[in-house]
Amino acid sequence: MSDKAFLIVDVGSTTTKAILIEQGEDGYRVTERREAPTTVEKPNEDVMVGVRNAISQISKPLETTEFLATSSAGGGLQVIVCGLSKFVTTESAEKAALGAGALLIDVFSPDDGRSLFEQMEALRKAKPDMVLLAGGIDTAINVDFIAEFCDLLNSVRPVPRFGGGYALPVIYAGCPNGRPLVQDILGEGFDLHMVPNLRPDFDQEQLGPARDAIHDVFLNHVMAQAPGYPALKESVSQPVMPTPLAVGNIMTRLAERDDLEIVGADIGGATTDIFSVIGHEFNRTVTANLGMSYSAGNVLQSAGVERVARWLPFPVDFDWLHDRVMDKLIFPTMVPETILDLLIEQALAREALRMSLEHHVSLVTSLNKEASALKRAVLTHEAQAIVTRAKQPLLNMQRIGLVVGSGGVLSHAPRRAQAAAMLIDAFVPLGYTSLAVDSIFMMPHLGVLSQSEPEIALQVLERDCFIPLGPCVSLVTAPSNDLGKIAGHCTLRTPHGVSRSVIHGGEVISWPLNRGEQGLLRVDAEAGFDFGVGAGQTWEQAVNGGEVGVIIDARGQLGGKSPLAEQQALTKQTLLSLGAYTAAELEQCAQEVTRFAR
Repeated sequence: MSDKAFLIVDVGSTTTKAILIEQGEDGYRVTERREAPTTVEKPNEDVMVGVRNAISQISKPLETTEFLATSSAGGGLQVIVCGLSKFVTTESAEKAALGAGALLIDVFSPDDGRSLFEQMEALRKAKPDMVLLAGGIDTAINVDFIAEFCDLLNSVRPVPRFGGGYALPVIYAGCPNGRPLVQDILGEGFDLHMVPNLRPDFDQEQLGPARDAIHDVFLNHVMAQAPGYPALKESVSQPVMPTPLAVGNIMTRLAERDDLEIVGADIGGATTDIFSVIGHEFNRTVTANLGMSYSAGNVLQSAGVERVARWLPFPVDFDWLHDRVMDKLIFPTMVPETILDLLIEQALAREALRMSLEHHVSLVTSLNKEASALKRAVLTHEAQAIVTRAKQPLLNMQRIGLVVGSGGVLSHAPRRAQAAAMLIDAFVPLGYTSLAVDSIFMMPHLGVLSQSEPEIALQVLERDCFIPLGPCVSLVTAPSNDLGKIAGHCTLRTPHGVSRSVIHGGEVISWPLNRGEQGLLRVDAEAGFDFGVGAGQTWEQAVNGGEVGVIIDARGQLGGKSPLAEQQALTKQTLLSLGAYTAAELEQCAQEVTRFAR
């Protein structure tokens, strides 16, 4: 393990964050963290101004420090994807681009429902950083669609985001028979890169080469045009990494070391990122227009007022709730000023996270084995529809060992129990799951560090980045209509004593178990109730504590179809049991709502 210090900056869209990691008596720790406004746009138009401003606030000398950087400035890496079918190659191309840290600004395919004129107009307005072109398995013969896309690109000639002074990069990751055609049509006027087919067969994906090419083009071609980035590129000791890709790096390292599957969320003002590591494979999706400031109104519209209202622990008038959320859009970046505003924001966050996870699950799917006759078939939309019709989601919450939340509404919740409540309500973990939040969104910094110093990065991740909220043991299945019946008998043994409780269907209980402490948790399930090891079976395991303690959640799906008043009562019980709010605080808010409704 190295004995150097590390200075790492994450150049975000609005803020450049710098951290200093040094070795102390107990290992590597973050010793300083500073930030400054990002300066990629006017009046400075030089990203290094913001970088220097952040670094200059660090008090210690930096002569022997290794300098690293990640970036999502200027909106991050913006990619257009073109593919043969939105159900096959286009979906694989999306996964490749998202996994490389890209933001998809549009996805084109012959079956996307748009006319040629509409596609041309969308392409003309897009201003991407690059285009990822894919389609066809390795044995495909018909490559007419590739010619059509190439002709579309050639006729429109989209202007790159940083201006028309350089050629727009195009990465071709499609069938081999299409390469001569792509070279012939796009060889002049575009910065063309050929990589192996990302969908060699119906039941096979190879996303790595396309992801590597996206990363390489981003660093060496796109970022070379961004104001100030050439100087940043020359200053760092290893390549600048897109922020989302860095997050994927550190999460994959953690999953591999601990042999677990992970789900995480970064909920922002306009979008929500969901990432997962399943079978040591990193997956990421970006759900646009689901966020906590500029997109709050869209969260309410997409989820519906009743779904948001179920996360409030008292009855509310739907029109009043709608108006309250719309009022937030007048000053979208303001933080909640009252407990009632905080409850509403956290209710919106649950729905933004829930819908974003559903979107993620819909894209992270298995590749089916098709009948051998289809392999010999000519590539048609009908054949591809047959192949992909029954794809199965890969994400199973019962196999998820860690749920991580980041973003202001989670990381900066006034009480950690509020963050825990949002995570278990939105993600509905099953069986045994550890909960954590990213304290100051340090995962990008540690992701780029993990390229060269994985042990140091993971050490700092656990000590200074992740705040463990505690373990959660959740109901997997239960008999129908058993809300309120005894689900199990729970026992927690610690060096301080023994705690025992009966838990009922639809109920959440928690016990204190501090960070760094360990206990033995046992749940004796009643007949028909399954906490992860089988109906009526006993679950027992040593558990590590956290800021919230130990959580046992016997709600499952029991309250999901209950009347709204019952769901709100379950929400109230959960918030009180976890210590997210006090009874007096909830009563005061209920009285305020009553006054407003008059």
